[in-house]
Amino acid sequence: MTSTKSPGHAHRSTTITSVIGRVLFLGVVLAITIFFTPILVAQKSWLWLTVLLLSALAIFILYSTKRLVPGKYLFPGTFFLVVFLIAPIILTVGYSFTNYGDGTRGTKEQAINSIVSNSVQQTADSPVYTMTVATTGSPTEGPFTLYLVDPETNTVYVGSEEQPLEEVPAGDVTVTDGRVTEVSQGEILDARQVNAVYNELTKMAVPVDETSAVRPQGVAQAFVGTTRLQYDEKTDTITDTASGETYTVGKVGDTEYFVNADGKPAFSQSWLQGVGWKNYERLFTNANIAKQFLGAFLWTLIFAAGSVLSTFIVGFALALILNDERLKGRRIYRSILLMPYAVPGFIALLVWSNFYNRDFGLINETLGLSLNWFGDPILAKVAVLLTNLWMGFPYMFIVSTGALQAIPHDITEAARIDGATRFQTTVRVVMPLLLVAVAPLLVASFAFNFNNFNAIELLTQGGPFPPGEYTRGSTDILISMIYRIAFGGSGADFGFASAVSVALFVLTGVLAAFQFRFTKVLEDVN
Repeated sequence: MTSTKSPGHAHRSTTITSVIGRVLFLGVVLAITIFFTPILVAQKSWLWLTVLLLSALAIFILYSTKRLVPGKYLFPGTFFLVVFLIAPIILTVGYSFTNYGDGTRGTKEQAINSIVSNSVQQTADSPVYTMTVATTGSPTEGPFTLYLVDPETNTVYVGSEEQPLEEVPAGDVTVTDGRVTEVSQGEILDARQVNAVYNELTKMAVPVDETSAVRPQGVAQAFVGTTRLQYDEKTDTITDTASGETYTVGKVGDTEYFVNADGKPAFSQSWLQGVGWKNYERLFTNANIAKQFLGAFLWTLIFAAGSVLSTFIVGFALALILNDERLKGRRIYRSILLMPYAVPGFIALLVWSNFYNRDFGLINETLGLSLNWFGDPILAKVAVLLTNLWMGFPYMFIVSTGALQAIPHDITEAARIDGATRFQTTVRVVMPLLLVAVAPLLVASFAFNFNNFNAIELLTQGGPFPPGEYTRGSTDILISMIYRIAFGGSGADFGFASAVSVALFVLTGVLAAFQFRFTKVLEDVN
């Protein structure tokens, strides 16, 4: 006797499975939203909090019902567009109107806490506690919490930069051999992890009261010290209790600091502030910076255009040769020509950087030369273009080969019958038809090379640098110049780097629009 399931039963099973899957998915979304919302509120990341809440709301509206089917398919792409493109653009534009950088990343309250905390001094009678470091976030980035054990009374205390030191109720932690070994919230860092973030820990100061704070001493101990500096909220001043000197808020350049009687910054620490159009004024009115920007812009145009033209000419020529049916072994030749494209770009750049070595490089040894490729500005630029040619021509070869094979043979045969030579057929018939398909890719390739950071940083590191200049080297394009401004050895200046990035974004957009408009002349070619 056999039994079969009815269509209605199968439909009900599918429906139940669909409902369970939908409930689980929405539950995960709700859990993620609940978990990250307080974190983003604590960090005052209002933009990302808005994205999180709006995304969660959209997911519940779209996927909790069988309706709104088009929205179900449009939402994923829209979500990733907002997260990876629109939000970073908004943040970059926003930072371009601030002084965001080293020493100016946090709020005024955080800056005051840092200044006061750094003045903690250990005295002869300062209590020393056994320290355990824990975190509720990343072991490398924190935030970090200190658990302290008094060796005399075995009393356990807990505190962080935001949470004053307080006694831990019995049972909330586990103490073994005078150390906290287990906590109810967070993860305890082992000795290796503590050592890795030791520099960050030494900057911590857990407030005890208005005149004292706890600071780490080594990887396993902390002491209670006295704060030399005191902040008065009513007068908005910081007073040095040892010397009696008072520091008030004053403006130095575009940034506010706590300044001394001479009007000079008393501390390197400041806070995030809006500076209006100052970064853009600095970019276009500072003679030295404007000169660097213009030099980088011109070289970027030469580099991008030269890379596209050279790779296209070589790629197209090879594609044209290997498209001739009279040539035997074309597949083998094509496979060999594609080998540079198969090598990861960053590996190829690092290998080529060794080829240009003046004393032991493959190029100088093979040709019997002694050229200082990376020491001479012109030779360094030639090296960059040659390397980019080697890396880029296989792509143009593939594109040109596909475009050539898509051109009907009847057209070229008709041109030959009309008396055109092979060269005339190629230039006047094949090339216009090929550009119809290839021109948009050439525009995209130009935009890519306009921001080809790897080709510069991995090959020449932007050098050679003129004497006394560290912001832009001879081979630096705009994007690598921005990198050096944002993460340079003289200190990060994210606000100004963001302003340059916005200028670069506008330039790239204008150039791309111009190129696409120029390529419209090819739309009538058939």
